[in-house]
Amino acid sequence: MDTLTSLSAVPDYTRCPSGILDHSLALTIGFAAGFGVSFIFYKIVILSLVCGILFGIVNVFTAAQSAVSKRMTKLRIQFFDLLEAVSVAMRAGSPLYRALQSAREDLLLLYTENSDIITEVDIIIGKFNNAVPLSEAFTDFAERAKLEDLASFASVYATIEGKSGRADEIIRETQQIISDKMEIEMEIATLLSAAKSEANIMLLMPVVIIGLIGYSGAGFMDSIYTTTTGRIVSTVGLIVYIISYILARKFSSVVL
Repeated sequence: MDTLTSLSAVPDYTRCPSGILDHSLALTIGFAAGFGVSFIFYKIVILSLVCGILFGIVNVFTAAQSAVSKRMTKLRIQFFDLLEAVSVAMRAGSPLYRALQSAREDLLLLYTENSDIITEVDIIIGKFNNAVPLSEAFTDFAERAKLEDLASFASVYATIEGKSGRADEIIRETQQIISDKMEIEMEIATLLSAAKSEANIMLLMPVVIIGLIGYSGAGFMDSIYTTTTGRIVSTVGLIVYIISYILARKFSSVVL
């Protein structure tokens, strides 16, 4: 392990980990969705192109936020695995520093060398080798990761560092707390998965119905596309649809 490398390559978890291809894919999907929906409501190519471009740009930022959230969720699971490996090593009598080194080898059985948790363990060990206390290394990790569980652990460890021989018990208790919270969240996610699927179907159905009637209704909806009143009705319907979409996504993300 290269200490200098571990200290210089400090991840910023508030930045999007996606690359150019991911952004391009998000832009394409957003453009296709925006163009398709607006064309179904208006049947105006120029307007649909503009809406597609705007929605594509919005979807790039939305996808970037989602990627950051997924990375933090994955890091939280990896941190739980780290605590589990450290706890096992400390129960065998190793001090925390040696337990971290042992845990790194165990984690390599689960994660790749360039995974976030392996990088963070290397940074912590590298800082310790440069006379930085483990409490400061954990605190720095917590500040960058923005994880409540990690922040709580760093705060508790900073309080008891060098003052208590119960570090192994505290790590085990922290691991158990995180495990209980994750188990509850998984149960909630399972209970809400059906509701989220139903919400997605309900969001899709209005567009499908309008599209089917508009293209196979034998002129039934021509007034929607050719009169001022019809345009106003289409606009109001589209606004209601967009608000419903935003609220459905926001509610599901808040609950989970």
